[in-house]
Amino acid sequence: MKLQEKNDHELIHIYISGDETGIQELVARHKAKIYTSIYMLVKDQYLAEDIFQDTFIKVINTLKSGKYNEEGKFLPWVMRIAHNLVIDHFRKDKRTPVITNQDGFDIFDVLGFYDESIEEQLVREQTYSDLRKMVQLLPAEQKEVVIMRHYGEMSFKEIADITNVSINTALGRMRYALNNLRRMMLTKETGVRIN
Repeated sequence: MKLQEKNDHELIHIYISGDETGIQELVARHKAKIYTSIYMLVKDQYLAEDIFQDTFIKVINTLKSGKYNEEGKFLPWVMRIAHNLVIDHFRKDKRTPVITNQDGFDIFDVLGFYDESIEEQLVREQTYSDLRKMVQLLPAEQKEVVIMRHYGEMSFKEIADITNVSINTALGRMRYALNNLRRMMLTKETGVRIN
């Protein structure tokens, strides 16, 4: 059986038994989700790369010390580590994420779009750009849920576990976020502020 066909639990055991290919496959399998979630929270490519590396250093140290016991829940466990490292970073800096419009990693650049006219492509790019800006304007808890759900493709149970809230609270935050995004879009389209 190829490494790609093994589940996370099997890959962990391969790594713990001394075969580095186990952790390499786990990183390759989950890198996009983990990195994107970190990046969307910190908005800085180099900082996101640092936190991503720190996350896997913690993962490796935990696996090697035999303290890993999250059977079948590898990705949510790693996402929780990454999330905590992001919080630690901002706590250390005593600041909140800054909205920046720098050229860096953009999840929408890696998605393939074909058979679009130039006009359709420009409209789509402007829509995504507007949406990203609006997501950054959401309150921190709502922004976090939107990023984890839509960019990290996490379930509400995983989001609830990582953020230490109930599933209902995570769902509520998403509902408020979507309502706020709708309100922002209507305001942008009509120029009329809706309270």
